[in-house]
Amino acid sequence: MPRLLIVHHTPSPGMRAMFEQVLAGATTDEIEDVEVVHRPALSATAHDVLQADGYLLGTPANLGYISGALKHFFDTVYYPCLDATAGRPYACYVHGNEGVEGALRAIGSITAGLSWRQVAEPVTVLDQPDKQARESCWELGATVAAGLLP
Repeated sequence: MPRLLIVHHTPSPGMRAMFEQVLAGATTDEIEDVEVVHRPALSATAHDVLQADGYLLGTPANLGYISGALKHFFDTVYYPCLDATAGRPYACYVHGNEGVEGALRAIGSITAGLSWRQVAEPVTVLDQPDKQARESCWELGATVAAGLLP
């Protein structure tokens, strides 16, 4: 059974709402036979990454960059997972109050170094997630989970 790993940093109500919708989409009853595992970015390990077939990454945009927690995750797993996870699919969602460009650029650079393959456009939200943003997060979770099916 394919496994989707959701790595998230959810320090705010906006990030919590986005994470909950991504998780709901990934675990919808319409998608069977995909195991969904979620870990806070400070708890996710190289073992978690190696055991997964695809990844969803969630972070706030802090001062124009990814959260320190997601950066720590990448620093911890990068070399142990570098060759073994090349080509695996990923997508991301980012919440910011002023801008998300720097965070998206960082995720793109790090995942390019890992040779991960982006399979969906990032969901980006400024301010509080409205209904459309929450629906986009749900769709992102469902799309990435369904994409792991044979």
